[in-house]
Amino acid sequence: MTQPVPGPCDFHSHLVPGVDDGARDLEDAMEGIGRMTEAGFRRILTTPHLNASVGREPGGFTPRFEEVRGAFETLRTEVAARWPEVQLAQGFEVMLDIPDVDLNDEGLRLAGTRFMLVEWPRLQVPPGTHRVIQRLVSSGIRPVIAHPERYGGMEHTRSIAREWRDMGALLQVNYGSVCGRYGKSAKLVAGRLFREGLVSYLASDFHGRPNLNLYYQGVRDFFEEKDAMESFLTLTETNPRRLMDDEEPLPVGLLAETPGMMGRLRRIIGTE
Repeated sequence: MTQPVPGPCDFHSHLVPGVDDGARDLEDAMEGIGRMTEAGFRRILTTPHLNASVGREPGGFTPRFEEVRGAFETLRTEVAARWPEVQLAQGFEVMLDIPDVDLNDEGLRLAGTRFMLVEWPRLQVPPGTHRVIQRLVSSGIRPVIAHPERYGGMEHTRSIAREWRDMGALLQVNYGSVCGRYGKSAKLVAGRLFREGLVSYLASDFHGRPNLNLYYQGVRDFFEEKDAMESFLTLTETNPRRLMDDEEPLPVGLLAETPGMMGRLRRIIGTE
């Protein structure tokens, strides 16, 4: 039986070189993976962008699959030589830019699992999202909605994320959102989603550029301050590992509105 790989796992990043707005070349990708290994990551599932609309025609996904596969194999060979302990896999972040395309091709899922990482177009929530989720779920796909905290207007729409969850979607928040990378609104919405227990995963959405921050340590500090390390470990280790093993996520404890007693005590005695 394969032993679980310890440490944080990540299933949302853009590290395949030269195929999207992430790592520009192999050097960028290797630099980014190097920083992830320094932070403790040993399982990385990277997810280039793919627009659902390219599948309108039969075989429409094939050219994109082939483009990404070639670049990914080059990356995997280099990673295996430099960091043999790292398990590297590949999926896609599928932009649902049209509502009715057939997405049953297993190549769209996350490394052969039932899970599919999806996003809404132009960081807006289009009408009819419930029908799209229902169609995906009914076809056996478990949609994971990427960075729901970043979509326009989410701070004013308190119920839609819960409705997505109730319909069978899962929610993944970005590390950077917790640290303010995407602005005040995304940070506030992320906090609300944590407090309501709607988030199953935290992931990097790391675009593999040397000037970009991974934000992992900042998020760890945030959860530690709130005495919520059990939730942090579930969001960053247990549930991402379960996803990669094609298993359902475990429930995540609710995040308190304010730091807990131990967090306040540490600040008072100056041990933080």
